[in-house]
Amino acid sequence: MADYTFARTLDTDLADAEARTRAALADEGFGVLTEIDIQTTLKNKLDVDVPGYRILGACNPPLAHRAMQAEPRIGAMLPCNVILRDLGDGTTEVAAVDPVASMAAVENADLGDVAAEVRDRLQRVVEAL
Repeated sequence: MADYTFARTLDTDLADAEARTRAALADEGFGVLTEIDIQTTLKNKLDVDVPGYRILGACNPPLAHRAMQAEPRIGAMLPCNVILRDLGDGTTEVAAVDPVASMAAVENADLGDVAAEVRDRLQRVVEAL
């Protein structure tokens, strides 16, 4: 696990992992604003075959609003990305960005408080899977 994410490997396929992840995100007040199917995009754009890989852009509107009030340009770092990677052996890795790590360069205590709350919620999402 990298220092800028927290992750968990699930004994399930990508589709099931995605459904479980979306449900866990919803339980913590997140919606999915963006979805990127990296596998399909790379096949269409570069004609390369890669294992299943999806990026979900998750947003908790009240927390995003608080972050934008504390730091108006923070939208450049939103939404919070959650990735799903097919590991090729019937398992899927789910990893969420650590917003505290990603926003460390922004020196704003109010933003740090929001980032810590988002991190706690995203950690609970990953743990709930």
